[in-house]
Parts: sequence; C-alpha cells; structure tokens
Amino acid sequence: MSLRLKTIIGVAAIEAILLLLLVTMTLDYLRTTNYEGINKRAQTTATLFATTAKDAVLSYDLASLESFVQEVLKNPDLIYARVLGPQQQVFASAGDNAALNRPFIADGEVEAVHDGIFDTYAEIREGGVVYGRVELGLDIHLLRGTIEEAERRSVMIAALEMGLVALFSLILGTYLTRQLQVLTRAAKKISSGELDIQIPVKGRDEVADVAMAFNAMALNLKEASQRRDQYELALQELNRSLEDRVQKRTRQLEEKNHELERANAEIKNAQARLLQSEKMASIGVLAAGVAHEINNPLGFVMSNLATLDHYVVNYRTLIQEYETLSALESDEARQAQREKIALLRDEYDLEFMNEDLDELLKDTHEGSVRVREIVKGLKAFSHVDQSEERQWADINECIETTLKVANNELKYHCEVETDLGDIPQVNCMPGHIKQVILNMLLNAGHAIKERGLIRVETLQQGAHVAIRIRDNGCGIAEDEMSKLFDPFFTTKEVGEGTGLGLAISYGIIVEDHGGEIQVESQLGEGTCFTLLLPVEPQNQSEPLN
Repeated sequence: MSLRLKTIIGVAAIEAILLLLLVTMTLDYLRTTNYEGINKRAQTTATLFATTAKDAVLSYDLASLESFVQEVLKNPDLIYARVLGPQQQVFASAGDNAALNRPFIADGEVEAVHDGIFDTYAEIREGGVVYGRVELGLDIHLLRGTIEEAERRSVMIAALEMGLVALFSLILGTYLTRQLQVLTRAAKKISSGELDIQIPVKGRDEVADVAMAFNAMALNLKEASQRRDQYELALQELNRSLEDRVQKRTRQLEEKNHELERANAEIKNAQARLLQSEKMASIGVLAAGVAHEINNPLGFVMSNLATLDHYVVNYRTLIQEYETLSALESDEARQAQREKIALLRDEYDLEFMNEDLDELLKDTHEGSVRVREIVKGLKAFSHVDQSEERQWADINECIETTLKVANNELKYHCEVETDLGDIPQVNCMPGHIKQVILNMLLNAGHAIKERGLIRVETLQQGAHVAIRIRDNGCGIAEDEMSKLFDPFFTTKEVGEGTGLGLAISYGIIVEDHGGEIQVESQLGEGTCFTLLLPVEPQNQSEPLN
C-alpha cells in the first residue's frame, strides 16, 4: 500500500470517525430534546384539560364537556380527545374516529410510538378519589419528519466533507509521494555504491529540509567510504602480521591448557586418595569392634551348626532303623525292631530335637544376616567411589546403615537415640553422605569420656533436609570454633586423629552438595552438628573424589 493511499485512508478514517461522533451526538440531542418537549407538552395539555373538565365531570355536565373537547382539539397537533367517567364510560369525545375506536394504550416514551400518535391521559381527582380521566392523542408525524430531514441533511453534509477531505488528502499525498520517490531513487543509487549524488531542493518546507539532510548524508557517506577503504588497507596489513602472533599464542594456550588438565587430574586423584585415607582411618578405628561384632554371631552360628550336625546323625540313624523295620516280615522281628526304635527315640529325645531344630535354624539365619550386614556396611565405606554420581537416596537409610557399622565403637560408652522424621529423598552422593555421618558419630563418641548420649534426628526444613547429631560430651572451646573445618586441625591427642574428618565433611556437604554445616557447642555440656542438604541439587560442581 502506497503512502499516498495510506494518507488518504488515514485522514478519511479520522474525519469519518469525528463526523460520525458529531452527527450522532447532534441527532441524538435533537431527538432527545424534541421527544422530551412532546412528552412534557402532552402531560401539560392532559393535566390542564383534566383540571378544566373536573367540575363538569363532577356535575355530569355533558354539554360543557363536549364544548371542552372541541376547544382542546383546536390545538393543531391533537388527533383526538375524550373524557371518561368513573366507570370508564365516555362522557365526551371528538377527533379521528379510527384513533377513538381502537383500544387506548398509554405511551410512556415517544421513541416507543409506532403508530405516529402519542397517547397520554390524566386522571380527574377530587379529595383523593378518582372520578374519571381525560385521554389525548398527539400527532408526532411532523416531528419525526423534521428529525428524518435533519438526518438526511447531516449525511449529505458529512459525505460532502468526506469528499473534500479525501481530495485534499489526495493532493497532499501526491505532493509528498513525488518527493519521496525522488528520495527513494537516490537512496537506491547510494545502496548500489553510487555515492556521488545530490538531489534537487525545491521550496522551504520540511520536505526541502529532508532533501538537504539527504544531500548532507550522501556527502558524509562518500567521505566515510573513502576513510573506510583506507582503514581496510591498513587492517589487511595488520591482520597479516597478527596471524603469526595469534598462531603462536594459540599454541602456548593449548600447552597451558594441557598442563592445567594434568594438574586437575592429579588434584582429583589426590582428593580421592585423601578421602579414601580418611575412610580407611575411620574403619581402622572401628576394626577391633567390628571383629568382635562378627565373632559373636559367628560363634553361636558355629555352635548351632555343631548341634545340627549331631541332630543329623540321630535322624539318619532313626531313618535307617525305620528302613530295617519296613524290610522285616515276621511279627516277632518287627516287634523287636519297634522296641529298638522307641528306645532310640527316647535316647535322642526326638520331641526336643524337633522343637529345637526351628530355633537353631532361626538363630543361625539371624547370625548370618547380622554378619552380612556388618560386612556390607564395611564394604560400602571402604569402597573407593570415584565414579559415584548423584542419585535419589533415603537419608534415614544412610543413617541406619552407618549406625550398624559404628555400633560396636559407640555402644560400650554411649547410648544412641534416633528420631528419624518423615523426610523426602535427597538427590546426593549417598556414599559421601555416609562418610560424613560416620565422621560425626565417631567425633561425638570420642567427645564422651565415660557414659553419654548421642541423639540423631532428621527433619525437613523448607527445601532442605536437616541431619542433627547432638552429644553431651566435653564440648568445644569458643576459640577453636573458627578452626574446626581447617585441614589438619584436631582437638584430639597426637596420633588419635588426622584432622581431616571435618575438612572433608565440609567439602562434601557445602562444596559438593551446596549444603550447610551448623555447629552449636558449650564447653563441658556438649556439641550439636546440623547438616543441611538441599533436596534438589544446587551446586553442580564436580564431586569430591
């Protein structure tokens, strides 16, 4: 769509909207004013007529009423008039017979009239009693004809004005587009590379100003193009000298990158060895107790197996005697064999063997499961989990597994209470989390010199799962709190700790999992470590290997 057509359509549309609003408001005002005048005139005429006819109605003076009706019909706009008595009987009437003979229906608004006659009435009252009423009909054809004529003239005036506006828009659009065409042709020449161009300037209006600005722009572009050509030659020369330096610098960066990758791999291997060393140190602390934990169930498993072996021999002997009994044919021999079997049953106490057999098997199974769980826990902690990835894990299950491993180290001088809440699974590295929990439990056990209590609880705090490990041990001095997570710092005696447990725990919880470790301690009263783990991973850094 051309600018000229847009200008014509735009101006015409604006003019049409304004004219439509003006004509609509004017005609609406004309109709409202005239209709209200007709309504008020009808009400006033009917009221005046009712007042005039009241005495004649009260006295049943029909001659006067006929005179009043004829008098009121002298009003040129009235079609009919009549006076009704209290029983709706007609006392007097005059005017158009067709209007008088139709049923009377009073009109409330002039707009609602469809037959061209505005019907109205007024009651004749005296002392609050209605004695009749007068009915009138006003002709509104002339009024409607006047309004319709006004509408036609308004439409004609609007159409004429729209035509004049469209003509003016056409002239203006033609003038503007002619100048824009000149600018367009010149712009196309510039875009094709022809910068030595000037367009003629006519007049002193805004279009002439645009033409002068265009000529200035073309001149500036020409000068800029010449400077650009000079810069390009200089850049080409500079690029040739830079290529060699870039290639040399790239080789240096690649070598540095390879060195950084090797250093990073060495750091990761060192971290893995450090974590594994701390794990093995923790397991070394537990080793004697774990051996005792394994020996106890193994002892009664072996004892039960010996008893079961004795029972098996007895059962085999009885089975053999029963087979002998089934092979005998004489009654005397069979009776003697039955007596022998009865003696063996009494000797072996078969009833006791049968009852004891279930208990032996049950105890043996429980002992085997206990040994398996202890070995499974040790294997989980001793495993070098370099390739462990995040997975959804039950923190309560991690705590229970860790407590099984640490049980023998703690049970002789600590009572362990657990309050594991209803918490969601956490996206984490469960092997690393178990290592942190084990470190915390062992530290709590070492802080308790004689008998004490360790309480482990879990709960959900917003988007985090909290693990709270509290002991009533010796506590931590205030001046040592700030150094707790420093590598190689320990409050234990020389040879009893590496000083890496809390540092590694900090790296696992805070750096690897985006969590938090909170410490509360009172010297001589105990310590509480709170581990906050986000349910969804927040820190996507490489795991501590």
